[in-house]
Amino acid sequence: MTKDRTDLSGILNTLEDLSNDESAVSVGDVIESFGTRSIGPLITLPALLVLTPLGGVPLVPTLMAVIIALFAIQIVLQRNHLWLPEPIKKRSVSSERIKKSVNKLRPAARWIDDHFGNRLESLVEQPAPAIVACIVLLLSALVPPSEVIPFAAMLPMGAIALLGFALTLEDGLLTLLGLAVAVIGFVTVWMWLF
Repeated sequence: MTKDRTDLSGILNTLEDLSNDESAVSVGDVIESFGTRSIGPLITLPALLVLTPLGGVPLVPTLMAVIIALFAIQIVLQRNHLWLPEPIKKRSVSSERIKKSVNKLRPAARWIDDHFGNRLESLVEQPAPAIVACIVLLLSALVPPSEVIPFAAMLPMGAIALLGFALTLEDGLLTLLGLAVAVIGFVTVWMWLF
């Protein structure tokens, strides 16, 4: 992993810059903007979007889960260049919705940046990202069936966001917290659906 720490406020700034440049922000724009400099933001960002009012739009959580799963597979395979199919890369969200979501997330991002990072780093160094990516894949699989219950997708996406934060901020303590929320998410969604 790189030793250059990416903070959450920086991720939101990148999103805001993209939304200022275009009337709509596509998935491809976001991937191109982040490049391969960090896998954490590419997992965190779609999960965070589901935790905003945007997550209440039908099929948005499932689309974000598919994107996260595609990234997670590539993390497990340790690919250097992240790939998504063209139809997904072309999917976009209006700049206004992105700006509203960024504004809602900004206070939490500042607080997280101030209080987390660089703890228990052995839990975010290889092979931990590959293990986390496997767990993220399982959590992503819970999202489509959980959309039957309004906003139920927020639980697995919250765990995914925590695990993405852990990789982004290089914080092993967040990895442990994300794993705990993942277990709660698995059990809860399983009980709701079955």
